[in-house]
Amino acid sequence: MKFSGKVIKYGANVDTDVIIPARYLNTSVREELAAHCMEDLDPDFRNKVEAGDIIVAGSNFGCGSSREHAPVAIKASGISCVIAPSFARIFYRNSINTGLAILECPKAAEEISDGDKIEVDTDTGIIRDLSTGKEYQAGAFPEFIGEIISADGLVGYTKAKLSK
Repeated sequence: MKFSGKVIKYGANVDTDVIIPARYLNTSVREELAAHCMEDLDPDFRNKVEAGDIIVAGSNFGCGSSREHAPVAIKASGISCVIAPSFARIFYRNSINTGLAILECPKAAEEISDGDKIEVDTDTGIIRDLSTGKEYQAGAFPEFIGEIISADGLVGYTKAKLSK
């Protein structure tokens, strides 16, 4: 899979409480979650995010509670991919399960700037910063994880497998 978009950059330890505040957890409607994504950290997020944009953040992205709403809100907002040096383990798994592409790449997370235009190839793990010309190598997705992401998550992947 390939993604291309503008970078929206955040620091380290972005927790699930600021990705989607607890006061909005009474819904599972994707559009409603998207409307409140990042609002406590970045009140202008919903106005500046465009379909395909990519979040680049510091280490331990998605720490905090294990709410599956967080990656759902990010994906529903239009974000195509998240790049960070590391992710909280439950957030990492929830992201795969819900079809949100995430890549660990410390150097890219450190050097890529807010507003840069980047391209990401999850099959090769290559991240290209089109604004600076730099290229970074993240770990590529194993084939089955790529299939889960392409199927819009584990439910879609399982449905497709069972229908064959």
